[in-house]
This record gives sequence, C-alpha cells and structure tokens, in this order.
Amino acid sequence: MMMLTAKETKQAADFFLKEIDNLIQEPVRFMEVCGTHTVAIFRAGIRQLLPEKVELVSGPGCPVCVTPNDYLDTAIAYARQKDVIIATFGDMLKVPGTSSSLNSVKAEGYDVRIVYSPLDSLQIAKDNPTKKVIFLAVGFETTSPTAAATILTAKAQNIKNFYVLTAHKLTYPAVNALLGGHDIKVDGFLLPGHVCVITGRKPFEFIADRYHLPSVIAGFEPLDILSSIYMLAKQRHEERAQIENQYRRVVKDEGNIQAQKIMQTVYKLADADWRGLGTIKKSGFDINDDFAEFDARKMLPVEKEISKEPAGCRCGEVLKGLVKPTQCPLFGKVCTPNHAVGSCMVSVEGTCAAWYKYGARTFHFE
Repeated sequence: MMMLTAKETKQAADFFLKEIDNLIQEPVRFMEVCGTHTVAIFRAGIRQLLPEKVELVSGPGCPVCVTPNDYLDTAIAYARQKDVIIATFGDMLKVPGTSSSLNSVKAEGYDVRIVYSPLDSLQIAKDNPTKKVIFLAVGFETTSPTAAATILTAKAQNIKNFYVLTAHKLTYPAVNALLGGHDIKVDGFLLPGHVCVITGRKPFEFIADRYHLPSVIAGFEPLDILSSIYMLAKQRHEERAQIENQYRRVVKDEGNIQAQKIMQTVYKLADADWRGLGTIKKSGFDINDDFAEFDARKMLPVEKEISKEPAGCRCGEVLKGLVKPTQCPLFGKVCTPNHAVGSCMVSVEGTCAAWYKYGARTFHFE
C-alpha cells in the first residue's frame, strides 16, 4: 500500500469495514492460507474489527506445522549420528517429534546448528570437511528456490559433504485437497502473497474455475488484508469467482520465472505427506537424479523410530480449518509455546501459537 498518514489509514480502514458490512448479507467464512497472514490478522485485531457475519479461518499455511512427525523423527535420527551436523532454521528446534525434538538432541550434546540461509550450511560443510552436513529444507514455494540454488552452488563448488533432507511443499495442491474433501465450508480465500511472488496466479486459478470460489492474492499490511477481504466481499456480492491480485506492487501474474527455472532444474514433483491432510499427490519436491549426491535420504540411509502423532492433539484439524485452537483440549493447558505438544503451537506462523499469543484476552482459554 502507498504511504498514508494515520488519519488516511483510519479513513481507509473505516471505508473497507463499512463496505464489507454492506456487501456481506449472510455469514461467510474466508480462509487465509498463509501463516504470516494469520499472525498479521491477529496482531492488527482484524478479527475483532470485522462484522460478526465474517469469519476468518486459518488454513495449512505454516510449513513447519504441516511437516509430519516422520520427517522430524528422520532428522532427529540423523542428528544423533556422531559424524553429522544438522543445519536448520530456528523454528524447527522445538517442534516435537514422536519422542524427542531437535532441541532435546542438541541438549544431549549432538551438533545441531541454526542457520539463517541454506547457504550458511555450505560454509559449515567447508569448515568441517570430515563431517556430513545435512540442511533441513522445510518450506513452501517461497523458500524452495533458495534451497535449490544452494544445491546448484554445492554442485558447482564440488562440495562432497553437504546434503539436503527436503520437505518442500506446494501450497496449491493442499488447497485443492481441502476443497476436494467436502468436509470444510469455505466461501473464499486470501491467497499467500509471498508464495504468489514465486508462482504467479496461474496455479491457483482452479479455485475459481473448478470450485467457483473467489480468491484474492493478499499483501500483509493491515490495510492490504482489509482491502483483500473487501475484494472477496465484492466478488461474492456480484456473484463472481475470480483470482484477483491485491498485492500487485509485488506479485506479477507470471511469478518469478528465474526462481521457477531453478526449482525445475533441481527438483521433481513428488507425492508428499502433510500433517492433518495425509498424502497429497504431486504436492512436494524431491531432488532429481542429476543432483542425487546431495539427497540425504538416498545417500545416507538411517533407521528411525516408528512415528506417531501426539495423543489428544487436534493440530491436523486446526490446519484444515475444521476446529479453532481453543477447541483442542490441550490448548493453553499442557500445550503452550514453551511446552508444545503439537507443531501448530511452535512456529511463529502456527495458528495455535498466534491464538495463544494474540488471542488470550479475547478467547479466555485459561
């Protein structure tokens, strides 16, 4: 959004809220697919500002949250090998696996390091030539190109002790799986702006074409979000179903062509397991055969424990928008950000974590 004064911002917000109220005549549920949107909505108090007939529900938009325990248990098994260094983003440390976490393994004395870019893990590999360095590649289309570019760099520099344990996923097949499941009622989507920077709008066109639902590619400022909800309301009022782009200052229709080429060079489409959604066909990336030397699963077989989901945790249902976090019996009691039972309470983008941090006074969960 253009820079506005405080007065102009309030006037714009008031306009959007008034128009949303006028356009929506009956209760609707709009799903924000992106975890960053979930946090931004809570931080700005947008749920409380909207008329009661407009409900915002969070979807499977947190990559850490949708990563199943099987992946975490595999990463933990690798971490416990004495010749291995695990390189990971910090939000993976506290995510509970079946019986442990990377944080616990690190406390046991094993080498688990936080990195801020996949390229940092290449430097660790150079500095530790006798160790196997495994980067945990977890994320959606937003981060997939960076991990792919790191693999290209490792190939070009002939780094032999660098590996990737990939869990990269594609957002749009998950949305398709949600809509095809017929167990969730959604009247429109706020689509993830950061993802669409890479993909463009085309992968999401099926929402309008097949399911006849309106969608808006949304930015992340409060006025971006209110403007996008207004656009959804206007589509519904006019009985239209289109993919509109509110985030035009950043998102191009064709996306980032160069990033797409990098992903196509390094990865191939593969079926992927999603927490709460099960296996979704062609919803993830595997490293293709030309770069198999960097694939941890292929090059470094490892035995792990049998993976199980935590008893009583309703994270999977939260990710599908079927229940609110406060409907989970563990929420705010045995499951808190400092002692998380489910992954949705760990990540800063997790729905449960957002409800806990920003929704405490409103929802009275304690």
